[in-house]
Parts: sequence; C-alpha cells; structure tokens
Amino acid sequence: MSDRVVHACCAIEWLRANPLPPDAGVVTSLPNFDEFPGRDVDEWRAWFVDTAELIIRCTPDDRACAFFQTDVKHAGVWIDKSFLVQLAAARVGVPLVWHKVALRAPLGTNTFDRPGYAHLLCFSRTARHRRQNATPDILEHIGVQDWPRGMGAAVADNAVRWLRDHAGAEIIVAPFCGTGAALDAAAAHGLASIGIERNPGRAQRAARRHS
Repeated sequence: MSDRVVHACCAIEWLRANPLPPDAGVVTSLPNFDEFPGRDVDEWRAWFVDTAELIIRCTPDDRACAFFQTDVKHAGVWIDKSFLVQLAAARVGVPLVWHKVALRAPLGTNTFDRPGYAHLLCFSRTARHRRQNATPDILEHIGVQDWPRGMGAAVADNAVRWLRDHAGAEIIVAPFCGTGAALDAAAAHGLASIGIERNPGRAQRAARRHS
C-alpha cells in the first residue's frame, strides 16, 4: 500500500508553508461559495481565482495540476468555474494542457439547477497532451462519489493516471481533498499522496479510506 498522509488544516496555509516535492502532481477541487458563510458570491469568486492561482504557482515546473470543478447556478445565472480556473492560470502564464468534460447524468437528461457535467482541466508549464498520450475528451461518468460534492472515482483515476504517466508525478498532492478520492486513485496507481482538508470529518474519512 502506498504512503498516504492527510493534514487536517487550511490548504492555503499549508501550501504557503510547505514547498511541494519536485516530483509532485496536484489534483484538486475548490469548494463552492455556500461553504463560506458570510462571504458573498463576488468575494468567493475572488477567493476562488486567488486560490487556483496559488495552486498553479505551487505546482513544480516539470509537473502538472488538475482541477475537477462543477459549475453552479446562483440567482438564476451560471458561474463557470472552468473559466475562473483559466483566469488564474492566465495570471501566471501557465497554459491549459487539456480540458475534459465528465458526465454527471446521461445525455439528454434535464438537470436544470445542477449541470449534468463537470470540468476536468490540466495545466502545466512543460507537460503536453500529445497524440501518443491522449485520453478521451468526454468521460462517460465522473464515477462513484461517497458524498454529493466529492470528486468522482473515474475522474480522479483519469487525472492521476495522466499525471503519473505523462507528467512524471511520483506523489499526488490534493489540496481540498474532501474524503480522499484523489488519494485512493494515487494508491491504486502505486503513488504516495498528501491530502489537505480543513473539515475534520472529511479529513478523517480521507485518512481512513482504503488505508
């Protein structure tokens, strides 16, 4: 079983205090605005872009980071989280290597308030998505989730496998790791992992899952 460490603390503070290992790939999913009581949507949006920028900056130059994000409807309009992540990447000049869509619901399903898809985006200063390492642009399902907002197992597997095989990752770092889907994927692919999760209950579940 590969090594797994989960830190029950603020991911932002942890990233600022701990340089990532040079062989680390990053898999993350930033929280939605309703997890920030007292903060309005505009404040959350600024926080989201700043935090995505921090994660991209922290990723070693020769590795890559993947974001799993689901759009959200607020006051009748959509907030496109993939756009927000790309704003953050543009600030630091790190290109988008690939962008995939993972289905949350079968094609043709009217989901209305929650989209039937999610985004999976990968950024890197040096790694590239080439013909010989290409993976499907549309994933048929995000995979099993053990809580409603968790990263799906299929999405986590896709991201971790690509980071290992084509971006040289030997350890997966998962800020905002939730209950540990990315950590499970790392273990399945023979990689060590570090999870950071502020919610104590989710951090405990992430540390115990398949360990």
